[in-house]
Amino acid sequence: MGPLQLAWLGDAVWELHQRLRRCRQPGRSADLHRAVVADVRADAQAAALERLEPLLSATELEWVRRGRNRAGRGPRRGEAGVYGRATGFETMIGWLFLQDPNRLAQLLDQLEETDP
Repeated sequence: MGPLQLAWLGDAVWELHQRLRRCRQPGRSADLHRAVVADVRADAQAAALERLEPLLSATELEWVRRGRNRAGRGPRRGEAGVYGRATGFETMIGWLFLQDPNRLAQLLDQLEETDP
């Protein structure tokens, strides 16, 4: 799979992860949905990548780079750099989901521990 296919898969994995996190909390579905949407936006994904970057291996960083370089400009009102970092994050998530689910779980746990 190429970087954009991995990013597409990684986006779905990331959204499912956020939905599963929210399932543990009581609340109306509309409120839970808004919380998930806030967590899966490009700026939130770019921020998650920033928190993880010091922990990433060379291979993981390479997948981030490959995804970022294939991202394109993104939405008109969005910032291209943020969109690129978010696509790189999604690419890495997709790759880890397929290649090393245990490492993916470690990184997702790390994000839980450092959640602002």
